[in-house]
Amino acid sequence: MTHSVYIVDVFAERRYTGNPLAVVVGAAPLSDETMQQIAAETNYSETTFVTPTPALDGGYIVRLFTPAREIDFAGHPILGTAWVIRHYLAPKESGPIQLNLAVGPISVSFEATVDGEEVLWFLAPTMSLGARCEHEPMALALGISPEDIDTMAPVQQVSAGTSAMIVPLRSLDALHRSRLDLAAFAPLAAQGFPSLAYVFCHETRDPKNDLCARFFFEAHGVREDPATGNGAAFLGTYLLEHRVFPGVSLSLQIEQGYELNRPSMVRLRAQSSDGARKVSVGGRVIPVIKGELL
Repeated sequence: MTHSVYIVDVFAERRYTGNPLAVVVGAAPLSDETMQQIAAETNYSETTFVTPTPALDGGYIVRLFTPAREIDFAGHPILGTAWVIRHYLAPKESGPIQLNLAVGPISVSFEATVDGEEVLWFLAPTMSLGARCEHEPMALALGISPEDIDTMAPVQQVSAGTSAMIVPLRSLDALHRSRLDLAAFAPLAAQGFPSLAYVFCHETRDPKNDLCARFFFEAHGVREDPATGNGAAFLGTYLLEHRVFPGVSLSLQIEQGYELNRPSMVRLRAQSSDGARKVSVGGRVIPVIKGELL
C-alpha cells in the first residue's frame, strides 16, 4: 500500500525555480494526522494528497496541507497536482483535469505556447472583496513607510476559501524592504484581517513583465512564497475592481521569488463582463523528483 510522491516546480521557467510542491498519490487512505505530519516533513508551503481514481463526476479528490494546517484553496498546488495527474495518472486523457477541492471543483486546462512549452491554467473560484485597511498600521506590519504604499488603490482583503491582504507599493525598493512582522500585525489580526500579505508594484526586474510581487504568510512563523497562484487570483479581481489597468480585460506576467533565489513567472488573465469577473492563473510545471513513501 505504498504512496507515490512527486516533487514538481510550479510557475517555473527552469528546474529549481518557481514554487516547489510535493504531491502524494495513493489509494490507501491516510489519516489527517499523518497527512499533516507529511506536510510538515516536506516543509513546502503546500503538500497535496490525491486519490488516484476520479470520483463519479470525473474529478480527482485533492486535499491541501501547509506545514501547519489544512487549507481550502491555493494556486500552485492546483497546477502542480493537475500536471501530476495528467502525466502519471491519466496520460491518455485529453482536455481539462478537474480537481475536487474543499472550495469546490476547479478545472485546469493545458495550453501549448508558440514556443512549444506547456502552460497550465486554472479558473479561479468566485472572489469576494472585503474590508479595507489604513496605510499606517499595514506599513508598520510590513516594516516600511506609509508613503511606500501606493494610493492608486486601497489596501484590501480579498477572499476565496482563504484570504489575503492586497497591498500596492510604489517601487521595487519598497517591495524588497517589505517584511511581515506578526507582532506588529497583531492589532490588524484583532480586527479580523488575515496575516497573509500579497504586496506588488509596477516596477519590475525584467522589462517584459508587468508586475513584481511578494507573498508573506503565517505557518510556524512567517514564511514567504516564491510564487503564489491564489494571490495572483486575488490580485486579478482587485485590479479589475479598482481599474488599475485600463479596459475590462487583463493579460499580465507577474515576476516573484527573487528574494528567495527562486525566480518565478505567474501568468494572469482577468476580464469583467456584465458585472461578472473571470480570473485565470497560469504557469509552467517542471518535474524534479519521483519516489515513494516508506
